[in-house]
Formats: sequence, C-alpha cells, structure tokens
Amino acid sequence: MIRRRSAREPGRHREGRPHTRVHQRLWDGPARDQAKLLNDTWRGWSVLYSLGDRRFYALAAWPAPEPLIVSDDTAEGLAARMREAETAHRRAA
Repeated sequence: MIRRRSAREPGRHREGRPHTRVHQRLWDGPARDQAKLLNDTWRGWSVLYSLGDRRFYALAAWPAPEPLIVSDDTAEGLAARMREAETAHRRAA
C-alpha cells in the first residue's frame, strides 16, 4: 500500500514554517581563482580545476590531430607543462 503524504504533515517547505537559511560553501576557492587566472592569461588553452581530483587541467584550444590535455597538482606546475607542450607542438609543426 502506498502511503500518500498529507498536506497537513509538517515539513521544511510547509506554509507558516520559518525559512531555513542554507549557506553556500565555496570549495577550493583559491585553486579555482588560480585556474581562472591561468585561463585568462593563456589564450590558447582552456584551464579547469577539478574538485574531485584536486588537480589543474589544461586543454589545448588549437587544431591538433588528437586532443592535447596536460595536468598537474599545482598552478605553477601546470603552467610549466603548458609551456613544454607548446614548445613541443611548435617543433613538430
């Protein structure tokens, strides 16, 4: 038997109940800011920060035979890998 919820049962969104304030939590704010700065600085790349992996990723935005993705644990390390990838791409072209 399926029990249907009555409109009279108390609940969080019921009329007359006080509003519950929910605080938004900003996860890894400084790392996300660093990723945004890298994304704005490096024009040929799309830079992301993964909350799940806690790593920085950069995807090349230029035409290539296969996708070029580099990653690192730090923003500085990612910038170095991006520089190396650009140098290797220029040499191959």
